Amino acid sequence: MKCTVAMLCLLCSVAAVPAAEIRLPGARPVIDAAEYPTLQAALDAVPAKGGIVRLPPGDFEITEPLVLRTGDTRLEGSGAATNIINRNENGQPALLVQHADGTKVKKADRLWRINLTGFRITGNAASGHGIHAILIEEIFVQGVSVSYNGGDGIRLDQCYEDPRVSDCLLTYNKGVGLFLAGCHDIVVNANHFEENQDALHCIDSFNLCMNGNNLDDHLGRGVLIENTYGSVLSGNMIEECNGTAVTLDRDCYGITISANVIAHNGGGVDLMDAHGCAVSANTFTINKTNALRIGPNSGRITVTGNNFSNSYIGDNQVKRGTDDLEASGLVLDSASHVVISGNIFAGLKPKAIQVIGNSGNQIQLNGNLVLDSETDLK
Repeated sequence: MKCTVAMLCLLCSVAAVPAAEIRLPGARPVIDAAEYPTLQAALDAVPAKGGIVRLPPGDFEITEPLVLRTGDTRLEGSGAATNIINRNENGQPALLVQHADGTKVKKADRLWRINLTGFRITGNAASGHGIHAILIEEIFVQGVSVSYNGGDGIRLDQCYEDPRVSDCLLTYNKGVGLFLAGCHDIVVNANHFEENQDALHCIDSFNLCMNGNNLDDHLGRGVLIENTYGSVLSGNMIEECNGTAVTLDRDCYGITISANVIAHNGGGVDLMDAHGCAVSANTFTINKTNALRIGPNSGRITVTGNNFSNSYIGDNQVKRGTDDLEASGLVLDSASHVVISGNIFAGLKPKAIQVIGNSGNQIQLNGNLVLDSETDLK
């Protein structure tokens, strides 16, 4: 390519302009929080049309919530080196994301497209939620660590359109790791949940897509889904919850629970009030009670291709010692309209399939294998 005289003149003229004076049409300034007296002052400097706030490394102690009030805004930290420490002991959140009108904001004025990424929030037993977002559309939380808060780790209230939470670490919170209330088309992907009270609640919502998460050591339950439709839980590792790993309650329907490992929990999957749901290709291993329970308020359920097992490793040996021999199976508790096909039940107590109450109304059992276990249905 040949450079003309005109092109050379243009290049020379651009090179002669100091970098600080070059302005890209439409560009907004990048806000460096290190240049402001407080983190709140940096957040308040975001233009009404949105922008980016970059948080430097450091420990930043706060005693009242940081408030983010602008849409189309990215709050970006420097990874784990950016730690917002909530010293508040009156139940206040560390970061509150909401419109200036709060819960009274008109639907047309709701904030859209807020991205939180790359920082830590550390609370205390008397503080509130780590992150509390209210009426935010298309919120995206990625790569955030939220720990030791007195409330929930992350709470999304009525964040209806397309909330996404991925690659986050949610640990040791007194409430729920991630609480979703009134959300729609939700993605929860590749997060770690450890030793919260419960891992995740999805309440009064639609279309939860929860995939590839790791849940471990929860003091209560793993996943609680209520009054939610058309969702999928797949490829999750749910281990050592003191309570039940997955609970569906209060008019759930059209939900698939598939290809999860549900191991060593107080209970496995409890369909308390669920219809039109599929439980398939899961591994239920050494769950203490009710690896899968289908209750009287549930029906039209398919149970297919699952493995219900103890810790058998061949050669007449079990891996776990005498304290971990409890491995439960399927409990039909006055359940009806259930198809049970292609499952294996092995080494289970008290029974591979246990029938309680009036179960038996249109229960179809096909092609299952039962080993070293008793069963009420054959």
